[in-house]
Amino acid sequence: MKKNFGLARPLAAATMTLALVSAGDASAQSKFQCEPGETYIMNVMVSAHPYWVPVYQGFKQAAEAMGCETAFSGTPDYDITKQIASFEQDLVKNPAGILLHPMQSDPFIEPINRAIESGVDVVTFAADSPNSKRTAYITSDNLAEAKFAAEEIVKQVGDSAEYAVLENPGQSNHDLRVTALIAYMEKNYPNMKLVGRQATNQDSNAANRATASILQANPNLKAMWIPEAGSAEGAVSAVLEAKAKVLIIHADVTPATLEHIKAGNVHMSLNPNQGVQGFMGFIAAFLAAHPDMFDPFNDYKVSGYNPMQVPFIDNGFAVITKDNADSFDLNKYMEGRDPS
Repeated sequence: MKKNFGLARPLAAATMTLALVSAGDASAQSKFQCEPGETYIMNVMVSAHPYWVPVYQGFKQAAEAMGCETAFSGTPDYDITKQIASFEQDLVKNPAGILLHPMQSDPFIEPINRAIESGVDVVTFAADSPNSKRTAYITSDNLAEAKFAAEEIVKQVGDSAEYAVLENPGQSNHDLRVTALIAYMEKNYPNMKLVGRQATNQDSNAANRATASILQANPNLKAMWIPEAGSAEGAVSAVLEAKAKVLIIHADVTPATLEHIKAGNVHMSLNPNQGVQGFMGFIAAFLAAHPDMFDPFNDYKVSGYNPMQVPFIDNGFAVITKDNADSFDLNKYMEGRDPS
């Protein structure tokens, strides 16, 4: 099975960037270097979630290669007001740029635009605020993830089965993963029947209750698609408690769902390449803060916009199964690394 998807473009860009950095070392005048104290911040919600750890490691690795400083920020809560407040506190520190995972897209339009107007460039990752003036967006291809999940479900349970989804309304990438899978099933496999769709908002307890309710009402349920790992933790517990046989596929991964994959309780996870996401996120933020590095063939001088506009960078995704689960052990990855 092919394990990685969508890597060609970001890895080619990363290779090109590092080549330029190496070439610049010879002249000691590399433009791919920060000024002393130049700092970039990564801001997230639910800051203790393990998803951010490899992303921030990639972010730091790119920064260190270019002599830049980094900081990790955000809120421990799943609260849009608190995340915006943490973002505004970051602006007071006057960083060169911020790599932002906006909990919701629209509430962040004004804060992002205000940041950019004040001279702090903003790049979004994993979730987007597309109507803002953010300079770039780095994520895995959520449509490709949904298609892959749909095809795997049909491959495993047939094309005339009952399935359910859990969801996290309001977060752009999670919304797309769910709506795209449902639309793909309706178009390509009309005999697949959606019998449950409940919002669990990344809450494992809510997911446990929702899954138990869906199972009770639909004893022939054969598969579930879940757009993130927190809800998957609760869903798999409910399936095990009911002693049901339900194929579970989810996006992202946590140490808990990784153990369930190893045990065969979760069929597979579709996990964004987090390190690439953070690495390319930093590169995009750096370029946004240094748009004078090159002179593109467009109208940016008369239009007055930042020429480093990158609407979408695909960081790819990996398929995690029993066979390769050990490669996604976060504790092993972090051995010898500075988490701060």
